[in-house]
Amino acid sequence: MRGKGSRLPILAALLLAGCGGGGSGDGGGGGTSSGTGPSATPAEGALLQSPAQLVSTVTAPSLLVELNIAANQQLLGLSGAPVCDVLIYRIQYETVGGANEPTTASGALMVPSGVGSGCTGARPILLYAHGTSTDRAFTMTDLSNGEALALAAVFASQGYIVVAPNYAGYDTSTLPYHPYLIAAQQSRDMIDALKAARTALPLASATLTTDNGQLFIAGYSQGGYVAMATQRAMEAAGMTVTAAAPMSGPYALAAFADAVFYGEVNGGAPISTTFLVTAYQAAYGNIYASPGDVFAAQYATGIDSLLPTTLTRSELYAQGLLPQYALFSSTPPAAQFADITPPTTPANLAEVFAVGFGTANLILNSYRLSYLQDALANPDGGFPTVTTGLTAANPQLPWRQALQRNDLRNWVPVAPVQLCGGDVDPEVFWLNTQLMQNYWAGHAPASASIGVLDLEAPVSTSDAYTTLKQGFQAAKAVIAADAVLQGATDGGAAAVAEAYHATLVAPFCVAAARSFFSNH
Repeated sequence: MRGKGSRLPILAALLLAGCGGGGSGDGGGGGTSSGTGPSATPAEGALLQSPAQLVSTVTAPSLLVELNIAANQQLLGLSGAPVCDVLIYRIQYETVGGANEPTTASGALMVPSGVGSGCTGARPILLYAHGTSTDRAFTMTDLSNGEALALAAVFASQGYIVVAPNYAGYDTSTLPYHPYLIAAQQSRDMIDALKAARTALPLASATLTTDNGQLFIAGYSQGGYVAMATQRAMEAAGMTVTAAAPMSGPYALAAFADAVFYGEVNGGAPISTTFLVTAYQAAYGNIYASPGDVFAAQYATGIDSLLPTTLTRSELYAQGLLPQYALFSSTPPAAQFADITPPTTPANLAEVFAVGFGTANLILNSYRLSYLQDALANPDGGFPTVTTGLTAANPQLPWRQALQRNDLRNWVPVAPVQLCGGDVDPEVFWLNTQLMQNYWAGHAPASASIGVLDLEAPVSTSDAYTTLKQGFQAAKAVIAADAVLQGATDGGAAAVAEAYHATLVAPFCVAAARSFFSNH
């Protein structure tokens, strides 16, 4: 994803690099504030600007024109022609940071309107969590942000009220960092945004559109994790969730991180690892005594305040602030780990993993060694071997303790859930979905309605997603064929891997989420 000002094709712009909840109530009636800073004791979910700021009005015809450009036509095929006009508002509200410090955050409130059927009256709300962005100015109110455009097309223009937080640390937020994948904070941020949005409705410019009480939760990649954490928090607090659709998220966070340190380095790892380590340091204060305990000397200075940033990713790499690929050294941290520096299995992902090793690596070899030693002594039950399927019982390394604290393998849903992704995703590994599916199978009541959509799975009899699966395979074939035409000698495999998480899986899972919600 890119932030404000970039005009990327919608499908490519869906890119991301990937403990209990609780929080404030989800109903309306929260107070408003005339200021723009956080209260000493935040009234979580209180609007900081009332009425909400109208940013733009997008008519159904103008949105159709946007979707008809060549780069967006697949999205148009998945969303259908826009039915409703969309009014886009910025909401600003009080919330907390990763260490429970008072702060502010902002988000988008997309309200359908117009004469189309289902555009006004009592409408359902979609609470949506976005994927990872390095851009400090990132905002879901700007339709040049491809993820925002996708929400406008697939949901708001089809009659859903959309609430899409930017998260603390972005846009107008006063927090100097982003609490990345901190389940308690990110779920509270989502709930606070929902409360603020419900307080703002109905709006003077959209008086005929109201909340009908149905609440759907969705999110992709980082947002898939946030969506699941939010459902967990809301249900624990007795709030109503109609249905949820987490997509391609790092739900089994501790197992996923172990896989990376065992050498299965995912795409975008230097970005996501920097976000994660520094966020947990800000929240818990014990991940390192100084950044140089974890990060190589050439990156350590200032890294704890690096992300999110006003620099582009290419500028981060060009200025030597982060490596583009090399998370780990190509020298094994100890002789016993030579066979995973890098690993050569599974063969279909070996080339992807190998890219994560080099000489100008981000993580110190000494820290990787400490991590691996703790993982061997206190193994996760989901990786490298599936045993209990649960997190490690007693990890000793502070970062592994924090990962365990934020892993989502500790709850079962009440409302219907559908997980979606692709089983050869090189950025957010399918093991996250498998481990959640297995945990729920062993702990959820028989009455629980839990579905898993693997876009790579063969079409079966009476498969509700036949068309989406076929479209997904066709999209892969187009990318591979184009790569071959450009001179690729691998049949387009590398191009498909590069596009897989963002360009390929994302739009099909988003379309599947709307289909799933329509049944509830």
